[in-house]
Amino acid sequence: MKHVRISLDANGREAEIHPVYDVLANAPYVGRSRALQWNFDGDELGIMHYVEGDRERFDAAIEAIPHVLASEIAPAGDDAFYTYIRDAMTEPLRGVFELATESPVVVIPPIEYAADGTVSYSVVGPSGAIQTAIERVPDPIGVMVTEIGGMETAPPITESRLSDRQREAIEAAVDLGYYEIPRDAGHEAVANAIDCAPSTAAEHLRKAEATLLRSVLEE
Repeated sequence: MKHVRISLDANGREAEIHPVYDVLANAPYVGRSRALQWNFDGDELGIMHYVEGDRERFDAAIEAIPHVLASEIAPAGDDAFYTYIRDAMTEPLRGVFELATESPVVVIPPIEYAADGTVSYSVVGPSGAIQTAIERVPDPIGVMVTEIGGMETAPPITESRLSDRQREAIEAAVDLGYYEIPRDAGHEAVANAIDCAPSTAAEHLRKAEATLLRSVLEE
């Protein structure tokens, strides 16, 4: 089995793939975003995103897209939110998701949208099946393989369950000595490090800690 990191690039033609993809990849009011979980039935796509950006402008843009059948947004701290979107499929996007459902290749969440319009994610599976899936990615999407390794190099599942801000808060807390005994820093120091209110930093830490503890207990 192989782990392969893949980057997809529609070269400015994201709207042809799907209008929501265009918003996530190119809208100036969207910073970082990632697809956390999804379900595809052939005609519709239900997908949960974590987005950093302007929530009101994003919501208005999504509501204006005819392909969007339903959507809902929930805050996730300062300038960040979760959004569930139920989409009607376009043919190019259907082709992408059919690769995941009609192949032994496993896609590992999250799918990450970069500021340059590229989308990257990890897959695990037999080498031949991965190669076949790459060759079948429909136009106008270009594919680049950025990493190849054994299955042990795949991103940890626990890591993918944390939002960007939760991970950032945990990393800052560790660096600052928040978890040292005795504690070297409090919520205020973490908040200063990640540029948010102390109450928001505390919320990020609580949610991240709960996620990590659940993962350990499940294991």
